[in-house]
Amino acid sequence: MNGLVLPRSGVFAIGYVHSVYRAPSAEVFTVEGGRFTMRAVVSDSGGVLDYYALDGERSRLPGGRWLLRLAVPVTYDELPLIATPIGRRTLLAGGRCLPLYPASGARQVRVAVELTTHDRGGPCPPPYRSFPVRQQSP
Repeated sequence: MNGLVLPRSGVFAIGYVHSVYRAPSAEVFTVEGGRFTMRAVVSDSGGVLDYYALDGERSRLPGGRWLLRLAVPVTYDELPLIATPIGRRTLLAGGRCLPLYPASGARQVRVAVELTTHDRGGPCPPPYRSFPVRQQSP
């Protein structure tokens, strides 16, 4: 996954700081074959879940975070994104993180599933250090 080795569960997330609510948030995915499916959104702010206007089941997690399990999961072959230091888009998987954003400016990135044994991930920086993705997996 762009240099971040996935755990056996195949669960990963794209973490970010929401631009409107300034809240740490993540889109949670599962991998099947060479594709990945967005299953949930988790955030420190319930407003982030409202912002997406997606149908699904909303609940509160231990610790106070909000979880929205999508009624209709969305599957991707690849996902193009723009990453900036403001949003701090970061891949999260298996307790490791891979920041996608540059030190300044903006960077276009492409999230895709590929076979690799090279793990460029490392310890998760704030605010993702406290985002245990495995607990939000559907």
